Amino acid sequence: MFHLNREVEDDWWEVEALYDLCFAPGREALSSYRLRDGIAPLSALSHVARDSDGILAGAIRYWPVLVGAAPALLLGPIGVHPTRQGEGLGGYLIRESLAVAPPLGWSRVMLVGDEPYYKRFGFRYLSDVHMPPPTNPNRVLGMALEPGAWDGVIGKVTGINC
Repeated sequence: MFHLNREVEDDWWEVEALYDLCFAPGREALSSYRLRDGIAPLSALSHVARDSDGILAGAIRYWPVLVGAAPALLLGPIGVHPTRQGEGLGGYLIRESLAVAPPLGWSRVMLVGDEPYYKRFGFRYLSDVHMPPPTNPNRVLGMALEPGAWDGVIGKVTGINC
């Protein structure tokens, strides 16, 4: 059983250590990190999952971006401790955190990832959305949180401060 809570300031370094464990060295050199420079994650959507002993098992963060002139959420990173992988925690973090987004006024979310994994949540390839290089354009995925939210949305992705 996991307890899901909004990430708070005191969680920051523990979450960063989890991401360091889950991702290859140099993760902060990725283009998605350039979009986050100097911008805080959205606290209402960024969550941590702890087990019954209070040990961090997973975390998910969201950031505000613009696609052309349209606001969107950038999901990521999401990390699950290697000892907790395969338990459905990643999916739980995605579903539960995204459920909070529409009431807060967010209608679209995007990420850079593997479509075979993320399509189960409703993410699809965004052919007209362009992340900064060197992002592989085939890994730019999006999901509408309300019908038609991605219709006509095209352009470059840039970071914004909300």
